[in-house]
Amino acid sequence: MLRRGFTLVFSILLLLSFSITAFATDKVSGGAGGTTPSGIPLAGLEAFVDDYVKEYIGEYTVGASVVMIKDGRVVLSKGYGYADVEQQIPVSKDTVMEWGSISKLTVWTSVMQLAEQGKIDLNIDIRSYLPENFLSKLKYDDPITMLNLMNHNAGFEEYMFDMAYQSPKEVRSLEEGLQLAQPAQIYRPGEAVAYSNYGNSLAAFIVERISGQPYHEYIQQHIFDPLGMKDSIAYSVVEDRPELLKHKAKGYFFEKEGSFAEGSWNYMSMYPNGGNNGTAEDLAKFAMAFLPAAGEQSPLFEKPETLNTMLARSYTSGKGMPGNAHGFWEYPGLHRTLGHGGNTIAFATNLQIVPEDRFAIVIMSNQASESNIVYGLTKAIVGMREKAAAVNLPDASEVQGKFMAARRPGHGFMNLFPYLTLMTLEPQGVNQLRVSLAGMTGSYEQVQPYLYQKVSGDSALDAWPMLHATVSDGKVKVISVYTTDYLPLPAGKSMPVLLLSAVLAVLAVVYFMFAPFVLLVQTVLHKRRARISPVLAGAALSRKLAAGLTLTGTGIVVNNLILALRMISNNERAYAEVYPQIIVNYSLTGLAVLFLAALLVPKKRKRSALTARDKWSAILPGAMMVVLVSLLVFWQFYS
Repeated sequence: MLRRGFTLVFSILLLLSFSITAFATDKVSGGAGGTTPSGIPLAGLEAFVDDYVKEYIGEYTVGASVVMIKDGRVVLSKGYGYADVEQQIPVSKDTVMEWGSISKLTVWTSVMQLAEQGKIDLNIDIRSYLPENFLSKLKYDDPITMLNLMNHNAGFEEYMFDMAYQSPKEVRSLEEGLQLAQPAQIYRPGEAVAYSNYGNSLAAFIVERISGQPYHEYIQQHIFDPLGMKDSIAYSVVEDRPELLKHKAKGYFFEKEGSFAEGSWNYMSMYPNGGNNGTAEDLAKFAMAFLPAAGEQSPLFEKPETLNTMLARSYTSGKGMPGNAHGFWEYPGLHRTLGHGGNTIAFATNLQIVPEDRFAIVIMSNQASESNIVYGLTKAIVGMREKAAAVNLPDASEVQGKFMAARRPGHGFMNLFPYLTLMTLEPQGVNQLRVSLAGMTGSYEQVQPYLYQKVSGDSALDAWPMLHATVSDGKVKVISVYTTDYLPLPAGKSMPVLLLSAVLAVLAVVYFMFAPFVLLVQTVLHKRRARISPVLAGAALSRKLAAGLTLTGTGIVVNNLILALRMISNNERAYAEVYPQIIVNYSLTGLAVLFLAALLVPKKRKRSALTARDKWSAILPGAMMVVLVSLLVFWQFYS
């Protein structure tokens, strides 16, 4: 009955105002005084948000839950769109969604709680808290501190497998997950900011070892229970809480305007970095705990200086550039703003707090990578800081070029991925840059030397409101954006090398995909001969070997195209899912070597029987096979 009532109310509101509203709690006080950080009067806040989201809900965004806090009370709590499109169930105050990477904030909070108790030192090597030789893929002897983990500059590569699953049956313990998906270290600690899910879950494992409790139990006891967060769980398997499971929203992908495809829920062994589930109002209670009134104490900590320390900046790439505050990412709002965004397979979230205003905003969407509301509305509510008067600005052409994400796989075939998604910076006049990345574009204006602020472009880039270039001796050393650095291309993979690699890859793929059809035609033509003369036996053998080599190459190409399509369709996979295709690469390459060897050493008495055409029909597939295998080795498709 309750669901039917919501559906009826939803339909009436849609017809009357085109504003898709699922709930408005009795905590909302539309007549309250005060404003948002950007200056929107609280009395008109609901109308403003309604008007903002109606452009997107149902057309570009399937559903969203929005909660705002001011001076310790909820001033807006409202849902928009559907939690379940098929069943026409609207988003409500009870709707449970995945937090995504906002979950990391509970890890850093627990770390600060233990630091307050003297059980964790943020500045000593974390290996002292781990089992001996737990981290087996470290390249450098430099200590890795908890601050390195908080600032995401411990030096870990991005390991792309065994992070998220689509079935709870695949979930292992946190310790097993950390061992299974352990990344290599590719930077010195402190050298580069490379956002790390692994580093966050590693910190949670340390909390687990020091507290003597499973991490999710620690969070329940020391964070969720004290804050009255009854509708949340610090775990990805919501099936463990049936009362939450029945209210969990389905996740969706945007297909085209007005059309959404259902996605899967997110299950994780390394669940601390993104596995929390709960309502938006519960997440708002968590945010509120960081905004105590003057003279009051946060329920999360025993000492006020602990909260002050946690919200203090712990890293920045340069003057004026928002940085990191012990796990919170700074946002250039009108006033100092701190928060975290999140994405899972089919959910997107954002949480921002403004301590100066005692204001917080929580937005949760059950749509993969939603940005129009998650980031766009956040920007409208917290505002953007005023631009300082800029003088002596260097020409934007100084920082143009192509840059690779520091957050990248360093080993295995997925190391190709960051080279397919390079960031391109192009000058637009003297003080403006055009930023292009993965099909998105945005314009950034220089507001201080080498510091740029987004002024227009795709809403997805609102997640990167600022950009900072570190320049030394006339060369760009690093481009810093929100959560990660971008680095110049290494010498071994410069643009000429990448272009040559791309051209050779296209030639090899086209050749091996079309050659089988040519072979088929040739076979039909040869069969028209009644019999083959003994003098042509050598040519016939050569053709068979060349055909075998060609078909083997086709098999290798098809195998890797399938691998690429599988990763594009769903990159949240266990390595065990793709390992068989790596074995196929080895097997087919071995077979190709045998065919190639047989072609190169024909019997002397049959060599003279080969025509020039026969020789070229053997040389060409051999040369293309060498090109193909060389590319696979270069891009590590055998590991």
